[in-house]
Amino acid sequence: MKAGDKAPNFNAKNQDNQDISLNSFGDKIIILYFYPKDMTKGCTMQGKEFSELKEEFEKLNAVIVGVSPDSIESHKKFICKENLTQMLISDGDKSIANAYEVWVEKSMYGRKYMGILRSTFIIQNGIIKEALYNVKSSGHAKKILELIKQ
Repeated sequence: MKAGDKAPNFNAKNQDNQDISLNSFGDKIIILYFYPKDMTKGCTMQGKEFSELKEEFEKLNAVIVGVSPDSIESHKKFICKENLTQMLISDGDKSIANAYEVWVEKSMYGRKYMGILRSTFIIQNGIIKEALYNVKSSGHAKKILELIKQ
């Protein structure tokens, strides 16, 4: 996926078991970020940084949506434990991750496995404005905020 592409639509449940699709957000700028796993160090850091900047994003008519393969229950616990303020979507079947090309083969200590490539998409009016793959968790939310301000 790259800037200018039509953003793949999706239908999934958020942490409150509500049905969510790309169209759920109206004319807002959607910050769709994919992360590997609830309650892990990097993912917690990234989630907290997005939460801390939520008001700044809202001033720019942007909504933050995190996506991982974790369950709805796991997302609820993650939000409560870490005081996260953004919506988290459960992608248990990896259909959203596959559509956005972030469910990839990874390698650790010589072992190959499938996993989420930490990535973020800025979407407006159904079009991808920015597609950022293999991002670092630390400082990422601030970089996304600066991109939206431009």
